[in-house]
Amino acid sequence: MALKASELTVGDTYSEIVVEDLKRTQLVQYAGASGDYNPLHTDEVFATQVAGYPAVFAHGMLTMGMTGKLMTNTVGDGRLKKYGVRFKAQVWPGDTLEAKATVAAINSEDGENTVDFEIETTNQDGVVVLTGQATARVDA
Repeated sequence: MALKASELTVGDTYSEIVVEDLKRTQLVQYAGASGDYNPLHTDEVFATQVAGYPAVFAHGMLTMGMTGKLMTNTVGDGRLKKYGVRFKAQVWPGDTLEAKATVAAINSEDGENTVDFEIETTNQDGVVVLTGQATARVDA
C-alpha cells in the first residue's frame, strides 16, 4: 500500500528491525558484492592486532543499505528521490539494528507530492549508528 500525502502527518514514524545479530559472514558477503575488501571489515587479525579495534566492523555503506530497506519498505520501490546519511558509530558483528523514519515535511509542488523523512538507526543498546534524511514521492 503506497503512502498518501493526504494521510500523513508531520511526526508520523515508521520503524523496523533491519538486521538481527549481524554475522561476520554478512560483512564478507557485502565486501564481495561491493568490491570493498578493506581488511578492517573482513580480517579479524588485521582489525584487532594491527588496527587496534575489538573486532572487524560493518562497512558504513552496508549499514546505509540495511537502513534503506526501511525506506523502500515504507514508501515502495522506485519512489526515493534523495537519500543521504551520516555514520555516527561502528556496527559490530552481533549487533541488531532498528531503523526509524520520521515524517519531517509533506510537500506538493508542480503536481508532485513528496515527503521528507529524518532517519535514525540504533543498535540494541540504543546507540545511534546512523542519521540521515530521505525524500520520496507519495500519492496524493
